[in-house]
Amino acid sequence: MDNKVISIDKKQTMTLSTMTSTVSNASNHSVSQSVEREEMGSLAENQLFLVTSYSDFDLLAHGPRGSPAKHPLYVYRFHPSDGSLVLLNIVGDAKLIPNPAFSRIHPRLNVVYTCTEDIYHNGVVIAYALGPNGELEQLGEPVDAGGTSTCYLTIDRAGTHLLCVNYWDSTLASIPIDTDTGKLLGPISHMYDPKEGQKVFAEGRSNGGVNHSCNDDSTIRMRQADPHSHALVLDPFIGVVAYVPDLGKDVIREFYYSRSDGKVEFEFNKLPSGLCSGMPDGPRYIHFHPTSNIAYVVNELSSTIAVFEVDRALLQEMVYAEKQGEDMRQFMGRSTLKLIQSIKTIPNAFPTEMNTCGRICVHKSGHFVVVSNRGHQSIAVFRVCRTQSKRGKLVSVGYFHTRGETPRHFQFDASGQYLLVANQDSDSIAVFNFNLSSGDLKYTGNEYRVPSPNFVCCCPMQRDDEAEDPADDHVVTNICLVDNKAGSVASSGEEESDNSCVMAVEAQPNKQQEHALESELNRARQEIDDLKKQLAELRVVGTTLVE
Repeated sequence: MDNKVISIDKKQTMTLSTMTSTVSNASNHSVSQSVEREEMGSLAENQLFLVTSYSDFDLLAHGPRGSPAKHPLYVYRFHPSDGSLVLLNIVGDAKLIPNPAFSRIHPRLNVVYTCTEDIYHNGVVIAYALGPNGELEQLGEPVDAGGTSTCYLTIDRAGTHLLCVNYWDSTLASIPIDTDTGKLLGPISHMYDPKEGQKVFAEGRSNGGVNHSCNDDSTIRMRQADPHSHALVLDPFIGVVAYVPDLGKDVIREFYYSRSDGKVEFEFNKLPSGLCSGMPDGPRYIHFHPTSNIAYVVNELSSTIAVFEVDRALLQEMVYAEKQGEDMRQFMGRSTLKLIQSIKTIPNAFPTEMNTCGRICVHKSGHFVVVSNRGHQSIAVFRVCRTQSKRGKLVSVGYFHTRGETPRHFQFDASGQYLLVANQDSDSIAVFNFNLSSGDLKYTGNEYRVPSPNFVCCCPMQRDDEAEDPADDHVVTNICLVDNKAGSVASSGEEESDNSCVMAVEAQPNKQQEHALESELNRARQEIDDLKKQLAELRVVGTTLVE
């Protein structure tokens, strides 16, 4: 993409909107979720990986069995020709950065954020400028995360706020971001505490508490004595709902997210994260399908995936009410999710108490869902059903040993053809080929020694010419989509509609809007490519039926 000149004339506008509308109606698919830089195949040739490690086990709710890291930040260069890694950098003082445990790459800049995990002291979030040779330059001072055992980071669609989740005390915090540099503009601008200031009941391991790595009845009782928020994911369609899996209370919480000020306003609904069988589920993460109205929740304690249908109509109704200035509490008690399937992530005969789930991910193709099993020491792969009656539901492909112990995290490379697995308790990173047709994993033979790795972050490097600001006098800075259903006009990056087919151009010399437009244009191109592929598949099916 040439960022210096962007122009859309009336003819191009109508062609783009007509094509989008036609393909969307033909495929009957939803507009895909926001495309992260880590999934952009054009950057597959120039990608780094940031691996973080646990450094002080006494500060954790769980009990790693590997080696504590003296320097917890590792940067590798990835070679997509053979799936190999080259170590570029090892940095970080374990005393100053204890247990960095989750990282997030900025969607537009070569900036990566990481947070620290500590149940006794508030976590911090640190921003680093990532250089092409693995350099990590800290941007500003660390920002207090507002709670303990910080475990998840999300950047909102506008790129103006970073939302962090604190597992131990279940708080949610919002930190402003400088849209030009990616620097954190701390301190916290908004906080949400579901406990309303009440003290956490459970104790840490060093004070006689349970080891959260275990999955026996007594451990589960203590783990679920308090709420424990484990992630915060904004709906990828509009960004108006924040979904928070609460491992402690076995529910998915749905919050109204105010996009204008980056604030988690209030919880309007909560629903069970599984079949309500009477056994604990422990929801950990939620991930949305890139083209269907489907969300997948991995339940850590029950070793299951809960498949949910997403109510796009309700999301549209919410954004329309928001634009009209209506009271958003009118949506109290209504849910955007409906459970349609629950499926085990381990073989049926394997004892559930001997396993806990780690990460869940939907492959960029939308054809597979992947989960890590800590205990069974495997990656479980599921094929996504594509027939109308079963769309989004899962069928098991198989289980693949991770060549190590406790696969806490894994990450695809930008092409989606390699999978890197962090085996926390065997101090190793293992690399696998991922078969895009069958979903099978094959060990590449590439393995790397890293002490207690807990997170693998794919960082496709942005070229300098891509990072330049658009020329002020030749840029379209705001694209508006007209929602034919609701009759409302939404700013690009705020609302997407299957029936959006009218585009208006408005020029405003605002850098934040320019950056938002760049991201939206990239996202729109990816969505159109995906929809073209879906249309081609439908044509093949139609030809086969005719023959």
